[in-house]
Amino acid sequence: MALKKSDLYTSLWKSCDELRGGMDASQYKDYILTLLFVKYVSDKAKSDPNSLIDVPEGGSFDDMLAAKGDKEIGDRINKIIAVLAEANDLQKVIDLADFNDEEKLGKGKEMQDRLSKLVTIFNDLDFRGSRAEGDDLLGDAYEYLMRHFATESGKSKGQFYTPAEVSRILAKVVGINADTTQDQTVYDPTCGSGSLLLKVAAEAPRGITIYGQEKDNATWALSKMNMILHDNEVADIRKGDTITSPQFTHNDQLRTFDFAVANPPFSVKSWSNGLDNEYGRFDGYVQPPEKNGDYAFLLHILKSLKSTGKAAVILPHGVLFRGNAEATIRTGLLKRGLIKGIIGLPANLFYGTGIPACIVVLDKENAQARTGVFMIDASKGFIKDGPKNRLRSQDIHKIVDIFNKQTEIERYSRMVLLTEIAEPKNDYNLNIPRYIDSSEPEDIQDLHAHLHGGIPDRDVDALAGYWDAFPSLRSTLFTPNRPGYSDLAVDVTSVQQTVLDSDEFKQFAAKVAAKVDRWFNTHRPDLEAITADTKPNTLIASLGEDLLSRFKPVPLLDEYDVYEQLMSYWHSVVHDDVFIVMSDGWTKAATPRKTIEDKERKLSEIPDLVVGSGRSAAKYKMDLIPPVLIVARYFADEQAKINELNVEFEEASRAVEEYVEEHAVDDGLLAEAMDEDKISKALCAARLKKAKAEKADRDEIKALEHIIKLYNAEIAAKKAVRDSQVELDLTTLKKYGDLTEEDIKQLVLDDKWRAIIVKRIGSEVNALTLELVARIQQLGERYAETVGALDGELERLEARVTNYLADMGVK
Repeated sequence: MALKKSDLYTSLWKSCDELRGGMDASQYKDYILTLLFVKYVSDKAKSDPNSLIDVPEGGSFDDMLAAKGDKEIGDRINKIIAVLAEANDLQKVIDLADFNDEEKLGKGKEMQDRLSKLVTIFNDLDFRGSRAEGDDLLGDAYEYLMRHFATESGKSKGQFYTPAEVSRILAKVVGINADTTQDQTVYDPTCGSGSLLLKVAAEAPRGITIYGQEKDNATWALSKMNMILHDNEVADIRKGDTITSPQFTHNDQLRTFDFAVANPPFSVKSWSNGLDNEYGRFDGYVQPPEKNGDYAFLLHILKSLKSTGKAAVILPHGVLFRGNAEATIRTGLLKRGLIKGIIGLPANLFYGTGIPACIVVLDKENAQARTGVFMIDASKGFIKDGPKNRLRSQDIHKIVDIFNKQTEIERYSRMVLLTEIAEPKNDYNLNIPRYIDSSEPEDIQDLHAHLHGGIPDRDVDALAGYWDAFPSLRSTLFTPNRPGYSDLAVDVTSVQQTVLDSDEFKQFAAKVAAKVDRWFNTHRPDLEAITADTKPNTLIASLGEDLLSRFKPVPLLDEYDVYEQLMSYWHSVVHDDVFIVMSDGWTKAATPRKTIEDKERKLSEIPDLVVGSGRSAAKYKMDLIPPVLIVARYFADEQAKINELNVEFEEASRAVEEYVEEHAVDDGLLAEAMDEDKISKALCAARLKKAKAEKADRDEIKALEHIIKLYNAEIAAKKAVRDSQVELDLTTLKKYGDLTEEDIKQLVLDDKWRAIIVKRIGSEVNALTLELVARIQQLGERYAETVGALDGELERLEARVTNYLADMGVK
């Protein structure tokens, strides 16, 4: 049975991280990713006789497995990798990590155990049947490891990885899509591990020709491996400094490409060291400042574009407003119409720096006719993810939609004419806040309302979206006070219930739920038809785009918030479910499996169902259908009975607790049964036996008999719950074996996926009411008491104080 991908990656990272000891993550990644590479190409060679990578005898992962436990395992792994490297001309690419390095991996037994365990971990990965989304298992495992290594590598060493979310934006805003042809070219002059280029390539299903250059030797090797891992063996990735030694030249000119994407190192101070040929990059401009290389990379990319070429480059915000030579270059670019757009991103997205960055979009096509720069301030759209911020699915989709459609949204995006940018007050400064004020409108206090009462109508009018959706709700909540002012018609504490009780709100919530149901029913046949050949990316794209379009005209609800509810559930649950169904089929995917207990790797799954107790307990994991769904659909009556028994048990426990609280005190009837302020049935029974023998006080004996009776009732109630639960667990486990494929699909599609998505989107509707209620309550409380009323109250209090003082003889 296929494990959930999320579980697989989590255990992979946990195992790897546990075995790295004191080694820095930026070094350790070279070992892990090399093993991942050897495992992948070995598996692929077994299933694909036409694989471009030759895996010779003595150069496979199986040979590594055979070295497990060997005292010379480090040296043997080095030799295995050397054989594989030589057979494929990959020397200095896959053999950079030294598996026999005692300083990094430990000496003797320590190295032997560490490497043996690592090989065992990778043996659990099977890439022979990896077919979802190209090579989905491999791609996602690699992505997962890279992200974690980048997070762990510290400020200066995380630059080998551009977050996948940002990479997708770059690919989409330069226009790479399903229409892109295989002979079109994309270039990244600072390609790092190649993750950005691969995300770009993923947007072109028919293929695209890849070129890249990377300065750092180890990162260049990583990029070469990455291309092979993602079936881009023919990608041309070269080594060297792009500015001083560009590798893609022809007749002493820079080679040009259809597209370029880049995340260059920010503000490099030594960019011009060794520069002896400008290749015409600065012609028509001035040379960038010696101690800041941002524009050197931008101009290099511009020169590397064909006459209709397009580029998206991640740069610090300083390029938008810094003066001197950079201002001169920026002005020249704007006057030539080469800057198509600027997208401001949230701070702390990238692994090498915490400062906010922007995407500069260049477009040579029809540049002279360009009359403006399209700007987006997307700095507020993100979610916290550990130490970094991360773009959500809704943030990515919104940026791409708004940019490609050039849609203007207040406080978010606008087309800024070049005439405005050229005005003396702006002087070709592109700082986004000059043109887009993304701050929330000021909440203005109304002095007249504070003096005379009433809520200003302008504040009520500002909630127009709600009144459009619920036309009669305004008149229910507010009554006229005087021209320009209204009063709350209900108590401020009753606002929420009034909104929830509104027929219009109920109808709105019902319409939203019905809309989700119609959307789901449209796509249900596609979900039912999931097979090994399904393309999950295509499936979720279809689901997501349709959901967005259906909710675009719905008032109040932001369609991107609705979309995010789908996408976050997809990433957290549904994608795993789809992967399991693709790998195993519906019936096998729904079959319970024993939990994984691996003491060597310190892995222990939390079971969904436990049958039996103690050492003989059988622990089961239900990856696709949680037991609660089986119980809800087939055994609701049995569960209701257990719920009743639980209530009885709680009542019995409460009776014990109350009686003990009343009588187990000093001089209480149960005082003699206590031992160090503790009491139990056994202590009470022992005391009762002794009390009867001693012919103790009759009330004490009756109290002891009563508490024992209560304890027995509690024990019996607890046993009834336990026995019923055991019976239900066994019945539930048996039911899994009786499920037909249609039963399974109904449980997964309707009881699980549909139900959760309806609930999650419903939460967006509930959030709307909370925002409305909070604002109305704020306004009601703000103007509830006038200054005059407060003055009157102050006078009354002063008079009372004066009277108190007079009574005490103080004048």
